[in-house]
Amino acid sequence: MDNLEALVIARRLRVPIGDAPADSHPGWGEVAARQLDAALLSVGFTCSAALLERLARLRGETVLDLGVRVLAAVRTLVGDHVQHNAYFIDFPKNVPDTMEFWVGLLREALLDPVAAARVQPSTLNLLELPGYGRYQHSYADLLAAHAELLPLAGDRVTVLDLGASLEEEARELYFSLAGSEVPLAEEDLAALHTLAGFCADEPERIPVRENRAIVNEVRLAAGRPLLVDTVTDVLRLACGVSGGDVTLSTPTRFRSFRRAERRALLEALDAIAVPAKLGDVPRHREPWKRLGERLHPHEYPKLPRAAHVFEVARGVRHAASFDSRVEAALSAGRTGDAVALLGNTPGALLRRLDHLLRSGHDTSAVLDAAEKAAAGASGRVLLSLREHLQNRLAPAAGRVFTNRHGGAWATPDARAPLGEQVLSRAVTILDEEITRRLPDPGELVIDPDVLDVALPLSGKAVVPGLGMLPRGSLSPVDGELLRFFVHWRQAERRTDYDLSALMLDADYGNAEHISWTNYGNDFAEYSGDLTEAEDGASEFINIRLADATRPIIIPQVHIFAGEAFDEAAEAFFGYMTRDAEQEGRPFEPRTVRMKSDLRGAGRVALPFVVLRGDDGGWRVKWLHLYLKGHPSFNQVEGNRVTSSLLVRSIVERDHLRVRYLADLLRAKNSTAGHTTYIGLQAPADLPEGARVYTPGTLHELIPA
Repeated sequence: MDNLEALVIARRLRVPIGDAPADSHPGWGEVAARQLDAALLSVGFTCSAALLERLARLRGETVLDLGVRVLAAVRTLVGDHVQHNAYFIDFPKNVPDTMEFWVGLLREALLDPVAAARVQPSTLNLLELPGYGRYQHSYADLLAAHAELLPLAGDRVTVLDLGASLEEEARELYFSLAGSEVPLAEEDLAALHTLAGFCADEPERIPVRENRAIVNEVRLAAGRPLLVDTVTDVLRLACGVSGGDVTLSTPTRFRSFRRAERRALLEALDAIAVPAKLGDVPRHREPWKRLGERLHPHEYPKLPRAAHVFEVARGVRHAASFDSRVEAALSAGRTGDAVALLGNTPGALLRRLDHLLRSGHDTSAVLDAAEKAAAGASGRVLLSLREHLQNRLAPAAGRVFTNRHGGAWATPDARAPLGEQVLSRAVTILDEEITRRLPDPGELVIDPDVLDVALPLSGKAVVPGLGMLPRGSLSPVDGELLRFFVHWRQAERRTDYDLSALMLDADYGNAEHISWTNYGNDFAEYSGDLTEAEDGASEFINIRLADATRPIIIPQVHIFAGEAFDEAAEAFFGYMTRDAEQEGRPFEPRTVRMKSDLRGAGRVALPFVVLRGDDGGWRVKWLHLYLKGHPSFNQVEGNRVTSSLLVRSIVERDHLRVRYLADLLRAKNSTAGHTTYIGLQAPADLPEGARVYTPGTLHELIPA
């Protein structure tokens, strides 16, 4: 139950209280509530007026117990649940010159007879010098070396609002995640799994297949009918109940199923495995073979169509996939036939629209087919195509391809251009259909700061956390100092992560870097390299923005050795901003603007890029990318060309932002009496019943 409460607090920034009994002797509860608010302020949070008033009416001991849990949740959210030490105790002051530091370490080693015996010029490993890569002082020593942080009005203050009961808040979060129109991140899928087992109800519509698989796990356990309409839905469910990957991107080791489970899965397959749907089986041939060994379809002769699925997987029965039929038509130059086939699956037609328009076929006929398909495709497909087409108007530095884990690669754009009239008509078709689907906003209230937030057309690569925004979003950087931080704790073997920053000129060249091989320059300092993290390790890079001589700064986290991001016991990244006179420790929670976990199979993380605009102001553009890298010894010098091309391709891409939907909503003739608010954080004075969209719920704005 505590985990569920922490989930609600972190995702909704609401404290579930419900109808907790009031104190018969008021006074102590008010004191405890104000003590909690003061403790929250120290980590950059505060209670809303409604929450503070409600807490003040509770028993004092109830407030204290709740406060402990709330503080734990928000401290984890901001990264303050661990001690952030730094290798150089005075960081960012007194950071030594890189060469002087190494020479000093070597001198100390040679003066130590025991260490000198291990130092051989022919096999000298600087990283194994005594004193390198491990803290030389305690956390208490670090605190004593730094003045207190001077609080300023510009520090982050995140408002925690009053929530309903835990059951109601959990249900609202469950419905939001399960009914999402966009695919969810792994962490959101895990949250959905937790919520599905707690909430009795479920939303009427669950459009994303992975979400449906998780809901089906609960239905299967309860013996209820399954929500399946493709054979792959059944495969996803089998993976889920085996503790595997419902996205089917990684292999699952199927467990043994109980007889009732086997029958339920086979009956679901038999009901939908008509010949037209068997074409999906070859895409996942090997998982189907392994699942067949667990389900024993031969024991159920009255379910023959279920057995056909496994016959196709083994190659005994032939079933041509829909995609193969389309590809065969296109490769033979029969574009008209391909368009006719795709007309039966509107989403597939729109995803291939660019290719079809370049095929040499009658573009007017293709656009006519696209106009018909638009009415039957999902809102996410319409918006994704709209973003794609607006980027075809101007040549880009390169095409970026990303997978569900944030892995990315870039290639030059060799596609033939599309005519302006063709693009204009296609864009008009999409705008009209998207506008038709948007809800009546009533009185529309929009925070201008949210207009440059990108629409969350996929949440897979965006790890939930504090201040996280979708890929392509722009957000301002306020403050004189920008400080990146990474913290990790190894699980089983020595693990060395390296925080680095690549700095480029306006043409994405003239590279300079800050890392363990270069501790500083005229405007940046590195906190020192740590090479093991049995008890946790933190690294920082401090940047004085006013002195920066490069307008492009790309923070990176490299795995030099040891465990991957998703293997470590803990790994997270973030950034702080503060003014120079604030002093403070290397890590100050109230100055943290963004923090999220690191994950993914890639060995190099690129969370965002920091850009200086023509007006001199700095902004973050969110990337959420992971480079494959090398199995070990990754460093910024080795991937700067790849990083530059990837970042440039995303920076120069025109992402579809909230501004686009806001303009369409303003254009609708509103007759409703409610209020719609879109912003970074909901204000306290919204009328009752207002529809509120903030970054955590922005996916709810994507039309069905």
